[in-house]
Amino acid sequence: MQRKAYVPGLAALLVTLVAGCTSGTDGDGSDIDAKAGVPTTSVAPPGKYRTLREPCGSVDRATLRDLLPGAGQLPEDQQEKVLGGTAAVTYDTDRRVGCSWSADAPSASHHLVIDVERVVSYDPAVSDADKAQEVYAKKEDGASLPPPVDEDPESDPSPSGSPSGSPSGSPSGSPSADKTPNSGTTTTPGNTAPPPGLQPRLLDNLGDAAFVDDVFAPSGSAAKRRTVSVVFRTSNVVVTVRYAEQPAHPTTVPDSKELQEKARGLARKLADQLNE
Repeated sequence: MQRKAYVPGLAALLVTLVAGCTSGTDGDGSDIDAKAGVPTTSVAPPGKYRTLREPCGSVDRATLRDLLPGAGQLPEDQQEKVLGGTAAVTYDTDRRVGCSWSADAPSASHHLVIDVERVVSYDPAVSDADKAQEVYAKKEDGASLPPPVDEDPESDPSPSGSPSGSPSGSPSGSPSADKTPNSGTTTTPGNTAPPPGLQPRLLDNLGDAAFVDDVFAPSGSAAKRRTVSVVFRTSNVVVTVRYAEQPAHPTTVPDSKELQEKARGLARKLADQLNE
């Protein structure tokens, strides 16, 4: 019987081919060895929101008439123009939108602005929501929120734990209470700070984070304007509501409670729309 010749080179080639076919990943089509130390990159999730609503149509007419009492006194054609609002000029309405409304009444003028920004992170390691939190945090830092209260009485140089240089129990720089808090508009020019419980502060149950600011300042005329701002973040969207009242009489001070309640009410409606 004739034996077949043994070819060492051919045998070595076959062993190499078999070894190459069995070193993959169980036939899943991947040619990457998981043990080879190949680095992987985890991409942060995108934001919840990809588009924005048309801003001027986001506030219903009934709400606008309540916020702008002077509009109801106008002829119908002028009233519709005022309530229609003025859209902010932006370069990308899927990234930022806004609208403003103004109306004059014999007793006061009112001004309303909403600004809605959809934040996008261009860093694959940072999510859109985290980037939006950075935007929100800058707005919070720029507001007139009081610093955290130091609970250590020894660190307070003023007597009785009251703010230095101000009467005990009254806001710094304002006189002692000369009207019942939250009782409505006062005509005491010096008493301009929000009543206790209505100072600029963080808010609960509004988006993922929220605060309210309340500023009473000159507006370029004898009368002064009170502006209430409510800012909140929901996922990767940051919303700002600014509501201002400027009385016609220079000694009249707008009521913080009323302005804050109306601004917060509108902010809640806008937050509900984002969740629809």
